[in-house]
Amino acid sequence: MSDQAQKAQTTKATTTPQVPRQRGTEPSEPVSSAWTGWLTFGAMMLIMVGAFQVIAGLTALFDDGFYIVTSDQLLVSVDFTAWGWTHLALGALAIAAGFGIMAGQMWARVVGVGLALLSSIVNLAFLPAYPLWSMLVIALDVVVIYALIAHGAEMKTADY
Repeated sequence: MSDQAQKAQTTKATTTPQVPRQRGTEPSEPVSSAWTGWLTFGAMMLIMVGAFQVIAGLTALFDDGFYIVTSDQLLVSVDFTAWGWTHLALGALAIAAGFGIMAGQMWARVVGVGLALLSSIVNLAFLPAYPLWSMLVIALDVVVIYALIAHGAEMKTADY
């Protein structure tokens, strides 16, 4: 047998076949699970809450007479124009954070939780003006906060 053939047999016998490594097999990397669907749901809810905030903001800016009470009967007595800009800014930031969460960004999860918390407080103060709308947004904010905190790290390893 020639030297080359003997080296080829030795090399073939001593090497092991390369098995592709799967995502989530390293201890430091979280395993993607069904909870990524819940996180995606939370991100979509944050986008929807942001859209609701934008609608509420535009309504407050363009139609002061739409709400049940006047601005001086709110918990924080400021003009509806100020409330409108507050809702509009919160909504735009929430929509941006929702898309960041869909991309698996950690900063977006942190910002999303903060915005959902701030949104719930703002809507609590805005409750007398439009109770049903504000309660709906507060309930959705709670769902968003749970979804982003409970299993947020799994979104980064999701295979889409």
